[in-house]
Amino acid sequence: MFFIVDWRDGLLFAAIAVLLSGLFDALDGEVARISSKASKRGDFLDHVIDRYSDAIILAAIALNMKSAWNLPVSFGLFAVIGVLLASYMGTQAQALGLGREYRGILGRADRIAVLVAVALIQYAFEVASLDFFDVNNIGGYSLIAWMMVYFGLAGNITALQRAYTIWKSLPRSE
Repeated sequence: MFFIVDWRDGLLFAAIAVLLSGLFDALDGEVARISSKASKRGDFLDHVIDRYSDAIILAAIALNMKSAWNLPVSFGLFAVIGVLLASYMGTQAQALGLGREYRGILGRADRIAVLVAVALIQYAFEVASLDFFDVNNIGGYSLIAWMMVYFGLAGNITALQRAYTIWKSLPRSE
């Protein structure tokens, strides 16, 4: 049986879980299309689950930031807002009949790749206790903390990029 001994083990477990979740998320839609079982309900459910997944993962990191990585929770909340608004803008375009908007500097696949890579790097440095580089003190913050800052900035920029693209695509008057 697998037991999480400390937060470092949790970090490794979370990285693997996020990677597997992303893999299955990418496959489920493709399987539905290939098997001719794709539906609006399935698409809707996929988006709902994706948003809950995004919010839970980032909120869990945000709530553990102060104790594990010495970062204000507000940085984590900034990341949650950026990620959720970027996703919202993408689906809002679809709701307006413009098609799903995927453009921008931080898409879901990018977030998953960055999250897994950073978690594994943080884990490796924590476990190995390497002296030549301190992942918990990069300009005063940890690597995970900087990832959350990146998610906040890039997520909000992506939301604004998508909002601008959608705005330009809408007719001036109806």
